[in-house]
Amino acid sequence: MPGSPPSPDRPQAPAVVAAATPTTSGLMTLAVGVVVVAALYVGQAVLIPIMLAVLLSFVLAPVVDGLRRLRVPKALAVLVAVLLALAVIGSVAALIGTQVVGVANDLPRYADALKKKVGAIQDLSTGEVGGLIDRLGGGIKDVADDATRASQGKPAAPVGDAPAATVGGPRQPIPVEVHEPDPTPLEMAERILEPALAPLETTLIVLVVAVFILAQRRDLRDRLIRLFGSSDLHRTTVAMGDAARRLSRYFLAQLAINTMFGCIIAAGLYVIGVPSPALWGLLAGLLRFVPYIGAVIGSVIPLALAAAVEPGWSTFGWTLLLFVMTEPLIGYVAEPLLYGHSTGLSPFAVIIAAVFWTWLWGPIGLILSTPITLCLVVLGRHVERLEFIEVLLGDERVLTPVESFYQRMLSGDADEAHDHAEELLKERSLTDYYDEVALKGLQLAANDAIRGVLDPAQSLRIKNTIVDLVEDLADHDDLDPKDEDEDEEGTKAEKPVFGPEFRAPAFRSEAPILCIAGRGQLDEAVATILAQLLGKHGLGARVLPHEGVSRGAIGALDLEGVGMVCISYLELSGAPSHLRYLLRRLRQRLPKDAPILVGLWPAEDAFLRDERGRGALGADYYASSLREAVGLCVREAAGEKAPARVTATAA
Repeated sequence: MPGSPPSPDRPQAPAVVAAATPTTSGLMTLAVGVVVVAALYVGQAVLIPIMLAVLLSFVLAPVVDGLRRLRVPKALAVLVAVLLALAVIGSVAALIGTQVVGVANDLPRYADALKKKVGAIQDLSTGEVGGLIDRLGGGIKDVADDATRASQGKPAAPVGDAPAATVGGPRQPIPVEVHEPDPTPLEMAERILEPALAPLETTLIVLVVAVFILAQRRDLRDRLIRLFGSSDLHRTTVAMGDAARRLSRYFLAQLAINTMFGCIIAAGLYVIGVPSPALWGLLAGLLRFVPYIGAVIGSVIPLALAAAVEPGWSTFGWTLLLFVMTEPLIGYVAEPLLYGHSTGLSPFAVIIAAVFWTWLWGPIGLILSTPITLCLVVLGRHVERLEFIEVLLGDERVLTPVESFYQRMLSGDADEAHDHAEELLKERSLTDYYDEVALKGLQLAANDAIRGVLDPAQSLRIKNTIVDLVEDLADHDDLDPKDEDEDEEGTKAEKPVFGPEFRAPAFRSEAPILCIAGRGQLDEAVATILAQLLGKHGLGARVLPHEGVSRGAIGALDLEGVGMVCISYLELSGAPSHLRYLLRRLRQRLPKDAPILVGLWPAEDAFLRDERGRGALGADYYASSLREAVGLCVREAAGEKAPARVTATAA
């Protein structure tokens, strides 16, 4: 009733704090992000060479370190590494140039052949349907023409007659052609040299910047440490060294993998007979730096060319088979051997990064999207200010198993909760899953209920979802996955059966244990879990809601065959007088020697942690985990008394 004093048995739910008003710091962060994106877009002409130089320095750093270990002077080691990179880049450019010239000469012939094949496919697929559509279109046009003439008072044109030529119609316009003056020699030289000078200029900038980065690596590292983490010098130094080593190792491994992929594609296309195989192998290797879609993009032109080089489809089929077999072999065999299954990026982040950097920097951005994003994620793992990047783009789990469990309970998604449980049960037993994940997730729900942010309807949905999950996990044995390995004879260890003949006389009924829920709705969910675990160990149990042991209903309670009672509480605090009265009522109905166990999940209250306080309540055992509760019940059922009641388990 309004105005009534609060009950001393239950803590008062604190007031729900209103959401904080957005501060200027959040708006400033958004503004800084917009400015950074705009700067990346406007300054791409300067930033792209610098970014290429940074990535090149990561690739060449191990080469420089190897030369330094051979007592080569620092300046000479950097120069040799850069000259090596320049030689590789020049060889690749020369190869691309010669191959492109060869393809360009035969391009019209390939285009005509491909157009004929596409036309043949269209004729084969449309055929009669296209003819029917044409006939219908012609009929509709004739009807429309007749209707137009009728509306203008003109007779309809006879079928099959062509319209008469217009006499005295308007004159045809005289075509006018505009000819530009012939270019001067200087203009011709500019047109020829400008497309060639731009790549050379970018290459020169990349090499010069890479030289300075490799020569000043220590100084740049010190400046970054001063900028991001001078307050914790040891941690920042270790983090940056680890990040640099990981990135260098990753880039070198990816370079080797993609080079191998390109070589396999080039060799396969050469054997199949596709023109310019070296060009398409090089293109496939470069595009494979874009995960998931790079290999697909790199296969489009070779497949189109394979379809155009011969009248049949055998070359196209062999080329398609080459790409279909090589990509899984590289992706699922070679890559895991060199640097594991994952790049550290979530698949969604890879796609978003590819779209974002392509929008900013075009095709170069598409190739650089994964390395740049990977650099940002590595920095986010080690630099506290950039942790949000790792959370958004990394592939690490951002929610603990307990938080994931509670989120699925809140959404009422029993199927997703079951999938999550199946994944976790590969590494732990059913009891461990319930103790470490489900029980702690329910404790989060109980805390939210006490705070007033979880209404009764949500609590009921969580309870029903838990019940559904328990039913879905009914087929799982309560065994550790390590114990399910095959023995020397190739057979799995069988779960021991705790039959009635091994139980004490009071526990030989079909359901000798009564699991009673506490006063909250979530307590019934825990009682259901405990009943299932007892059944896994050969002890039948039935669940009774708290209403079944109320003052008015306990007189009609059927306790026949009950050898032990387990009471579950998630929401218990203070001096629980109602629990004391409940235990007293149960003592009056139960046999004299029937033990009572109270599960406190967990027993965090000072009163409940006190041994004398718990003893005053009148229960025989207290358990703060499901494993403890199941162990006590099994010992009682086997006739093995616990060392000392009340103090047998830790709070």
